[in-house]
Amino acid sequence: MGVQSLGCFAHTLQLVVIQGLLAQRSIIDAVANARKLVGHFKHSPKAYSILEDIQKDLHMPTQRLQQDVSVRWNSTQYMMLSLLQQKRPLSVYAADHDLPCMPSANQWALMEKAVVVLSPFEELTRAVSAATASAADVIPAITVLKRHLSREESTDAGIKTMKRTLLEAVTERFDYAETEPIYSVATLVDPRYKDRFFTSPDHQELAKEALIREVEIMERKAGSEVSAEEPPRKSPRRGGVGCAAANSSFVSLYDEILEGNVVESRPVSTSAVVTQVEAYLAEQTIPRSENPLHYWRAHATQRPALADTAMKFLCAPCTSVDSERLFSAVSNVLDEKRNRLTADKVQVLVFIKNNLHYTLKKSVQ
Repeated sequence: MGVQSLGCFAHTLQLVVIQGLLAQRSIIDAVANARKLVGHFKHSPKAYSILEDIQKDLHMPTQRLQQDVSVRWNSTQYMMLSLLQQKRPLSVYAADHDLPCMPSANQWALMEKAVVVLSPFEELTRAVSAATASAADVIPAITVLKRHLSREESTDAGIKTMKRTLLEAVTERFDYAETEPIYSVATLVDPRYKDRFFTSPDHQELAKEALIREVEIMERKAGSEVSAEEPPRKSPRRGGVGCAAANSSFVSLYDEILEGNVVESRPVSTSAVVTQVEAYLAEQTIPRSENPLHYWRAHATQRPALADTAMKFLCAPCTSVDSERLFSAVSNVLDEKRNRLTADKVQVLVFIKNNLHYTLKKSVQ
């Protein structure tokens, strides 16, 4: 198709998590014991029944333990979290019944700290996996992750190696992000982020130059095309990472970075395109809960070439999750027992399914 390809941001995030979990021997041992403990209940319905009775006696909700799966994202964190939630019932069970292993006090503490450290990765994975996430969400997410992992907390004892490895893995695996035009230009044209999340002034300047070139191309196209006036575009729903993670434990870091990057006075340029770009970047960012496409629809008349550039880059997804979700939806519609549907019918059914989901979700909200 002649379209540039990028790796899936969510998949790479999970590689970072795996690298962090394998970096510290004490964490590896704690996770191994957790797997044995959960596996015991998964393979014994009788043990599960006794555990559920204990949960009821303690007036706790009956929750099943979650087993981690290597190909399922964040499943190790979910496993540790489920064990921590059932710590009391498990301790009561262990007093009267045999278990293959039981985490020590130190391992319980390590799991608690590991869950806290990994929670931003889980929140970001869910956020960037949404259908509304775009390439503009990548650079801000990386910057926030780095700041979160680089902060030293009093509760870091026992997981410092894991935390340091996670930071090194994020830096190593995403070192190209700020120099990749798809990511950098998309971030600049997103009015929620603009140039506030770049960690290097050189990368920031390269991104601005790439944006100026794209706007110039759009202006040349607009000048060469003679066509009737188009009706106003309908803007699709888009919330982005900031909206999806509005209640996250580390969302305040987004605001902190925005407040720390004060816009300095920019030199006056004689180029109309450069002036347009500089004027846009000098404006205040919009709240992360707002829709960037709504912003550009409102400013399309004022900055048409910049708006066209934004529409081009903000449609780029940052993960392959939504396309995989689409294939899964189609496989549920078209199968061996329903194999005579035409392509047009399948397309209509999938369209109705997706739009019905968004309509119901909006009505609930």
